[in-house]
Amino acid sequence: MKTVQNVKNSLKFKAAEKDGVLSIKIGVKKYTVPIKARMIAGEGYLFLSFPASSELYQVDKKQLVAMGKEDDASEAFDRLNSVKPKARGRRAGGGAAMSEDLAKALAGLPSGFKIGYGPDGVPRLVKTRVRKKRGEK
Repeated sequence: MKTVQNVKNSLKFKAAEKDGVLSIKIGVKKYTVPIKARMIAGEGYLFLSFPASSELYQVDKKQLVAMGKEDDASEAFDRLNSVKPKARGRRAGGGAAMSEDLAKALAGLPSGFKIGYGPDGVPRLVKTRVRKKRGEK
């Protein structure tokens, strides 16, 4: 039996190095990150290896240039530290305002029911659909 670590070690130097497999969009321009990756793909598996590193790149004349180890990076830190990840999902409190009378009426609905409309357009109580998780019967 071969372990994952053994397979990774043996495939690392059999895989050909490829340049330009990683890119990032900054503003409206797309930049290719100058990192070489080793990849082998086939038969339902993918081997992917990046050199173990962390780099700080600067956009210079429409190119990404790795900053030297002794360069002053305080401006880069200030700019990158303030970048917030994009919010996902719905924003809280983004719904329409509801009158107090309507809120009281909706609070009076029995548990497991919602307001629905019949074929003639008259509002009525409808049992709420309960969805089962995948794999449940």
